[in-house]
Amino acid sequence: MNDYPAIADHGLIGDLQTSALVATDGTIDWFCSPRFDSPSVFGALLDRERGGHFSARARGEGVKTKQLYHPDTAILITRFMTEDGVGEITDYMPVTSDTPSDRHRLVRQLTCVRGTIVFDVEVAPRFDYGRLPHEVRVDDDGATFTAGETTMTLSLIRDADLERLGRAEQTDAGDLRLALSLTEGQTRGLVLEMNGAPAPRTVPVAEAQQLLDDTAHFWQDWIGRSTYQGRWREEVERSAITLKLMTYAPTGGLVAAPTAGLPEQIGGERNWDYRFTWVRDASFSVTTLVRLGYQDEAAAFGRWLRDRITDQAGTDTGPLNIMYRIDGDPKLSEETLEDWEGYRGSYPVRIGNDAAGQLQLDIYGEAMDALWHAHGSGLAIGQPGWVALCGILDWLAANWDQPEEGIWETRGGRKDFTYGRLMCWVAFDRALRLAAEYGRPAPVALWTEQRDAIYDQIMAKGWDPGRRAFVQQYGEPVLDASLLKMTQVGFISPQDPMWTDTLAAMETELVSDSLVYRYDPSASPDGLRGSEGTFSLCTFLYVDALARADRLDDARLTFEKMLTYANHLGLYSEEIAPTGEQIGNFPQAFTHLALIDAALTLDERLAARRPERRRDR
Repeated sequence: MNDYPAIADHGLIGDLQTSALVATDGTIDWFCSPRFDSPSVFGALLDRERGGHFSARARGEGVKTKQLYHPDTAILITRFMTEDGVGEITDYMPVTSDTPSDRHRLVRQLTCVRGTIVFDVEVAPRFDYGRLPHEVRVDDDGATFTAGETTMTLSLIRDADLERLGRAEQTDAGDLRLALSLTEGQTRGLVLEMNGAPAPRTVPVAEAQQLLDDTAHFWQDWIGRSTYQGRWREEVERSAITLKLMTYAPTGGLVAAPTAGLPEQIGGERNWDYRFTWVRDASFSVTTLVRLGYQDEAAAFGRWLRDRITDQAGTDTGPLNIMYRIDGDPKLSEETLEDWEGYRGSYPVRIGNDAAGQLQLDIYGEAMDALWHAHGSGLAIGQPGWVALCGILDWLAANWDQPEEGIWETRGGRKDFTYGRLMCWVAFDRALRLAAEYGRPAPVALWTEQRDAIYDQIMAKGWDPGRRAFVQQYGEPVLDASLLKMTQVGFISPQDPMWTDTLAAMETELVSDSLVYRYDPSASPDGLRGSEGTFSLCTFLYVDALARADRLDDARLTFEKMLTYANHLGLYSEEIAPTGEQIGNFPQAFTHLALIDAALTLDERLAARRPERRRDR
């Protein structure tokens, strides 16, 4: 199993409808088309033998590699250093329009920077998770792969008058191999196109360079709209670009991660498909993007949420599902790829997500909070949307006081989770604010009654006098890091003794040298075998909570320590293993959202403290 790259040894490229992971050795081992949630074309990340790959590696012994992003872009550069020379692969996907498309391009430009270098290229697609066989036709300009109704062409980048530096050959397995020998200053490459031209063609070097320039200008213009000017600009802007890469432009939906099946424990069964849009993640993204100054993106996510509220296409668990496909489809049936071994033997590999039908009451508070922030950025709620929203609040008024599965999507049965009740309080609180701001008709007395009843219940049942802390579920002395949101949403003052005691209890039980666990599975069984690492989202929530409690030195040190767990490109997966290795789906939107929020809150608090320090001198 050691022939799998580390999860963190990848960069992400994309075109705002789908994306690809590129390993540090130059292998694309995850690519789905035509959408994030479509079947894979390259999936070696989850099965080295059956998944398929697109590799481009420098030939030689002791090759050293480095990766970086072209500044302020999603263009990835992988550098190869050999005894004979230095080469680069520049990987990018030209950005698509806001219209759903089956056509996608992935460009790999190969350049010799110094000396001489030989690139060995292999294109081995495995369509539909390897379940759909393909045929290949090779000609002088490249190759055409056909699998059912899907066509993938591979065109060579070179000028017609330049010498041919390599020739593609077909393997017995229907794959393509190519060796390119380059000298200093020479550029060649390949353009992979899904469902585009029926046959490959020679792509002039100048045309490929123009595509590269246009892609760079798009990303540089986009990140230039950020209003963030704080201490951690590089980390915040890389997180913002990563979130943009995980956005499905036609709907504004944000996938939780562009991957499926990456384990929370190597060899374990906590391997989920994250290529969908969670109401929770989309809601948090609205708030975060508003704070960064991205009003258009926040409005797009807000519209996605508003459409789900208007549709009310949920299951018998309520008017909203906890997650949807990126086009808003609520059907996410889960299956297992029986023949795939999983990342480093982490079987099963799950496609789809049965958690979609769970009852998670917190999503209503998160959605209402997002709409409240979106309203502040100019996204108005029309009459149909307001009527639908009132209908959801009517349902919530009758259903908030019941057991549920909770934010962490446990599969051990429904329980009275404190966090779910907390966010129900948020739902009624934000609805009351919206009603007052809009001057819309609303059952204000009912909503006020429900909000206050939830508050009283949390104080009576969510607080454990023995633990001196708010706990995960009523009647059980188990702590839960999701409750770090309590001060962020305004439920309790950061200086309230009940909160400072809760924070101290979490630090004793859930915090490990700045890293934070979600909860202790051994103390609160979640219906799954095995353990997990610390949850990176929770670590950044902890930073935010420390900053709000005016523990700024602690917050800053924790934040800086957490930054050391990023990969070489500033990307984060879902969790950190006890070894410090990144585990779980990668990169994870929730983590990058929380990083941005923590940086913004900490910047604000540090700036506010500075004048006081000057007076003290």
